[in-house]
Amino acid sequence: MATSDNTVFRLVIHGGAGAINRGRLTAEREAAYRQVLAQSLTAGYAVLSSGGSCIDAVIATIVVMEDSPFFNAGKGSVFNHEGQNELEASIMEGATRLAGAVAGITTVRNPIRAAHAIMMKSPHAMLIGPGAEKFAAAQGLEIVDSDYFYTSHRWEQLQKALANEQVLRDHDADSSTPFVNTDEKHGTVGAVALDRHGNLAAGTSTGGLTNKQRGRVGDSSIIGAGTYADNHSVAVSATGTGEVFIRAAAAYQTAAQVKLLHKPISEAADGTLKEVSSLGGDGGLIVLNAKGDFVMRFNTSGMFRGAIGNDGIAWTGIFPDD
Repeated sequence: MATSDNTVFRLVIHGGAGAINRGRLTAEREAAYRQVLAQSLTAGYAVLSSGGSCIDAVIATIVVMEDSPFFNAGKGSVFNHEGQNELEASIMEGATRLAGAVAGITTVRNPIRAAHAIMMKSPHAMLIGPGAEKFAAAQGLEIVDSDYFYTSHRWEQLQKALANEQVLRDHDADSSTPFVNTDEKHGTVGAVALDRHGNLAAGTSTGGLTNKQRGRVGDSSIIGAGTYADNHSVAVSATGTGEVFIRAAAAYQTAAQVKLLHKPISEAADGTLKEVSSLGGDGGLIVLNAKGDFVMRFNTSGMFRGAIGNDGIAWTGIFPDD
């Protein structure tokens, strides 16, 4: 239900950008994706419309997508070369620029909750591996057996990758590169939020690359690469060629263009993606400012995405013409 309060609040999400083939995405499958995106938006809206914080909205939103097998995060995470699921996530709030991140975890059901716990309950900004899992357990987060993350589709993806000696990722449409994905798109998830108090937050969560080397860390857990938030500029969550987004400091670069060069958010996002492209990568960004203005930019054939504001109407999109 829409709120009668005139204070602006906003939530914008993504579920990954990449080679999303309209011809291969059945109507039933598309509807299923859109349903999860809408559920995520509704969860975050419930927080924001009741006066909750942007951080809580980002967590509520991302948890829905982490709990879905449709996206490469949480339950739907891909397998590494050794047949394991290694998850990562990060979160940041714009008022104080506090941040938390986690990488290389295998037993925490919701990595975004672990990232938040690190931000709030530890003196650190990032924890990895068994140490991060031990900390998460001590904070009372839900710990699951590694079998929880198993899905037959992801396992089949790994077997294909092993047979072809490829590293499969969600974000490359060019089959001439070593990174090839011929499977249906499932992607990294992220959210940016503006609450009634004028504060911004951003969060990102992923399972990484199919057949990745054990211990590989992407941009999703790196503040300034996959996630960034500053009340004086923007909140950003990225999805794409992780190694390139790290090299481009993509999320921070977007915020810096807004804050230091006073560029419109659309121009800043496009500038970052142009830089990413020049380095051999692709992907997408969701960007939100403290006025509630937002953009969802991508240089791939599609990006799962959505937005909701004061009116409570959830919008979702996949293809450029949505």
